[in-house]
Amino acid sequence: MSACAALHNCVERPLHAEARGHLMTMASDAPAPNMVSRLAPRLVALAVPITAVVAALALGAIMLIALGASPLSGYAALLDGAFGGWNALADTALKGMPLLLVGVGICIAFRTGVVNLGGEGQIIAGALVATIVSLSIPGTPRVILVPILILAGAMGGALWGAIPGSLKAYYGVSEILSTIMMNIIAAQFLSFLLLDWLAEPQEIRIQQTKRLSPNGDLPVLPGGTRLHLGVVIAIIVAVIGFIILFKSSLGVRLRAVGHNPHASKYAGMPVQRSVVEALAISGACAGIAGAVLVFGSESHRLIGEGGAIGFTQNAGFNGIVTALFGGLHPLATIPAAFLFGGLLTGGIKLQRELQVPAALIVALNGVIVIFVVGSLKLRTRLSAWAARVGGAAQ
Repeated sequence: MSACAALHNCVERPLHAEARGHLMTMASDAPAPNMVSRLAPRLVALAVPITAVVAALALGAIMLIALGASPLSGYAALLDGAFGGWNALADTALKGMPLLLVGVGICIAFRTGVVNLGGEGQIIAGALVATIVSLSIPGTPRVILVPILILAGAMGGALWGAIPGSLKAYYGVSEILSTIMMNIIAAQFLSFLLLDWLAEPQEIRIQQTKRLSPNGDLPVLPGGTRLHLGVVIAIIVAVIGFIILFKSSLGVRLRAVGHNPHASKYAGMPVQRSVVEALAISGACAGIAGAVLVFGSESHRLIGEGGAIGFTQNAGFNGIVTALFGGLHPLATIPAAFLFGGLLTGGIKLQRELQVPAALIVALNGVIVIFVVGSLKLRTRLSAWAARVGGAAQ
């Protein structure tokens, strides 16, 4: 329980501190903020996570040297594998697509003051609902079926997110624990369904569905790469997430609840409903990622071989880091997702070129996660300091 509390404090306290900083800035009696006071906190907020990634890569270089490999050759291979040509860029975008979708949902949940660690389960829930819908209406025209499948994925993820949201809002159950438990339930449910009910009929049972309806395939974008409509959908979801958070009355309410739930309740805002809505919206974003992973894949089927992680590719957890790297801003999460997608794609070529163990790539990603998450409190303090310095410079 102490570890969960530490994670909760690591995420929520910087958010609340940031909120207080924003409120103090808004309440300032200075006439109008100059260019320095506006840009300094944003530049600091951007510089801290970038520095954290650079520091993580420096530690990764030490790990490469310990294995007898050249860090320069390794990182050159990583950059080439991630950004060296149109095909590499397309693969990077595809790797970053589920991270972006999950990350947008994380932005909404975290800014409401709740911690959503259930992205893995919500991805699976969205994939399952979309797959069942596809199997039920395979003959529907493509122009109608594709939007239906995306909405079905969103509904599945929203339901899976609303369950821990309700437990949190009405029964005081920690959303950290409940979302993690929901991940396990979703993984086991996926395995159960693919063992029999949804499994492709054949002599040797494999945990996968039959080839789903071609009418549900996401269209491939022009250019001769594997890039498909899922990337466009992810960017649209990020824009919608930005509008919800910063351009709507719903976003004002959600952020107010995240800043101070007690004051929000005193002001007449439905705090409990807001918590449920935030986790439901967050789950819907992850559910869309699940639908896109199924209908944008090359096999066009739901595959459970290799377990739940084999399907989700850890996007539910990597999406959290992506959102934090983007400062919990939906639009800033777009380049952050592309960056982390590049690390995943380029890591494959790094491993192949240098013949290092696959565990090194996992360790390198883990180090980046630790450094980025660990820099949250520092970023909040430095941003507040930059705001004060900028204000004093007016």
